[in-house]
Formats: sequence, C-alpha cells, structure tokens
Amino acid sequence: MINVLLVEDDIDLASTIVDYLELESIDCDHASNGLMGLNLIERQPYQVIILDINMPKMDGLTLCALLREQGIDTPVLMLTARDTLNDKLQGFNAGSDDYLVKPFAMQELVARLHVLARRRSGEVKRFVLGELELDLSQRCAFIAHQPLKLSPTALKILEVLMRSSPKAISRLDIIEAVWGENQPDSNSLKVHIHHLRKQLDTYNGGINVETIAGVGFAIKVSSEGNNK
Repeated sequence: MINVLLVEDDIDLASTIVDYLELESIDCDHASNGLMGLNLIERQPYQVIILDINMPKMDGLTLCALLREQGIDTPVLMLTARDTLNDKLQGFNAGSDDYLVKPFAMQELVARLHVLARRRSGEVKRFVLGELELDLSQRCAFIAHQPLKLSPTALKILEVLMRSSPKAISRLDIIEAVWGENQPDSNSLKVHIHHLRKQLDTYNGGINVETIAGVGFAIKVSSEGNNK
C-alpha cells in the first residue's frame, strides 16, 4: 500500500482527498499547516508528499525547499489554485516534482501518486551520510568538514552511491547513470572508485565504499570488520 502525506489547510478538501485515496488503497495522513507537516515528515517516512502552496505557519514552497535542503528526497506533488507559468516555475524551483492545479480530477491525482511513489525525487540538493556531505548546488563534497578532491565524474559517482545508500547499486546502473550512452573503458569505474575510497580514507571520516559481491557497490557508515 502506498503511504502519502497531505499538507492542506482546506479541511473539506483534505477530508475528500483522504477518503477517496482510502478507497484506492492509498494510506494518507493529513496535516493542516506546514509546520505540522514538517513534524510528521521528520517522524516517519512517506512515499509521496502532497503540498498545498498557500498555508498558515509555513507555506508549501518554503516547506518543499526546506525538505530539499535537508536532503529529503521524497517526491513532492504541489496542489494549488495558481496556474500561471511563473507559479509553476516557483514550485519546481523550490524542489517539487509535479504540479496539479485545483480543481482536479481525483483519478488524475491517484495516477500521479502511483507514478511518483515508484521513484525518489531528483530534486534533492544536499545529501548527508555520517560525516560525509555532498552539496549538488555547489558541486562539492566534504567529510569531517574537509573538502574532498574529486573530479566531476567522481562527484557524480558519489551522488549515485549516496542516492542509493545504504542499498547496493550495480556496476551497470552506476555506469548508465554517470556516463549514459558514452560507455567508458572497462577500468574507468574501477579507477574512480579507487580514488574515491582514497579520498574518504584520507580524512578518516568513517565512510566506506564497500564492494558487494555479485551486486556492485554500496556506500555506508563504516563499522569494525567491514571490508572495503
């Protein structure tokens, strides 16, 4: 069952959405303002977050931008009565993944939720794992507050690993995400992984890029006995 959070201050509309989604086997929590929504998001994970833009205490744009700054990559669907291009661009600039203008058909809402629930948001600008931090806006990485000396390709590999963490990701998936159709020579990924490990070890921040036999690689906070 898909679980979503609806942050909407119109109680009548919220009740209608929650009831309809229940009929579609979608579990939906509701928050009536942005601060309440933020509190729920910090307490438990959701597959999709639905945000109204105009809300008391914290509007949807502010909440969405805050989530992305914190590295929360849950897909966000904006609900709003505003339908101009500029309004939509504001939502996307804040880090939303999709946009639905009121009034809308409930069937369309359900269809978009199913699509969004199958993926993580690509709008996250910051990832944190232990003492490791990746800032996509500045295209730089730090461990224990020390900058890592990484090439653009190595930074992209690090991004792919951190998006998947703590799960492993296959070599083929990494290559596709980093190089696309321009496939590198057979040693390129191995060389970049070696350099990334060397940088992480230099600052001893307790982060390992582990080789997972038969799968690929995973980046994790290290513990005694881990094999890199």
